[in-house]
Amino acid sequence: MGLTKREVAIVGPGRVGQALGKLLAEAGVPITLIAARRPGAARRAARFVGSGRPVGIEDPRVTEATVILLTTADAALEPVARGLARRRRDWSGRVVLHTCGSLPAAVLRPLRRRGAAIGALHPFQTIPSPAAGVRNLKACFWGIEGDAAARKLAGQWVKALGGVAFPVRPLQKTLYHAAAFLVCPTVVTLMDRSARLLRHAGVPASIARPMLGQFVAETVRSFVKLGGRRALTGPVTRGDWTTVKRHLAVLRRVSPDLVPLYSALVRAMLPLAGKRAPAALEKALRR
Repeated sequence: MGLTKREVAIVGPGRVGQALGKLLAEAGVPITLIAARRPGAARRAARFVGSGRPVGIEDPRVTEATVILLTTADAALEPVARGLARRRRDWSGRVVLHTCGSLPAAVLRPLRRRGAAIGALHPFQTIPSPAAGVRNLKACFWGIEGDAAARKLAGQWVKALGGVAFPVRPLQKTLYHAAAFLVCPTVVTLMDRSARLLRHAGVPASIARPMLGQFVAETVRSFVKLGGRRALTGPVTRGDWTTVKRHLAVLRRVSPDLVPLYSALVRAMLPLAGKRAPAALEKALRR
């Protein structure tokens, strides 16, 4: 069945649900219902998506859709799946997908027991707002797993958005999600703390963020082109332990809460740089 033949109900339309819904609608996928617990949230999401009737999550029409896309919070997935399963005896021929990165498709098994094909598609991308998601979800990478029919439909959606689908081992979804966490919100946190240090050093606040953005963007390009070892720069790669110890000394004065983080990052950096810390540095890192 083609993209334009299967009616889709989006349940729990947060940032991912709104962005993905809008892109799918623009690609010709019929978004018929937008369901949320709060009527206002459903209406706002429907306006953003530009398609779909806003309804409550308990509306009986939700279970009539041939495809249900669950974009709820992670903790809500299992109870929502149980609730939907109770409302329809036979789910044969229907597909239910969720967009959670840390939970496998099996969290939807109450629906599978009633005949539904279940699956998961997760964008390996940052979505700080629905509008940003509309930009970022185009041509991005999507982790997919689940039943064959669900994987097939998810793959068709990814292809329609110009993206790249890749398989994820269901039992390793939390590890997969931890990998995403390690390089997205943590990088934002590091950039924010770096910006504070720059301002303390006298760098104008008006240029700290764009300066860091340019710096980190070039670092990312180097990593993609060269790999971790060759893209790595800085005093650890040079074995410049005197500079590292000076960093630690000034951080203890200006921002002591950053010292454990800095020390942990240096330790993680050492094997990538192919270096071994001398005893004096080890002592400084433990202080």
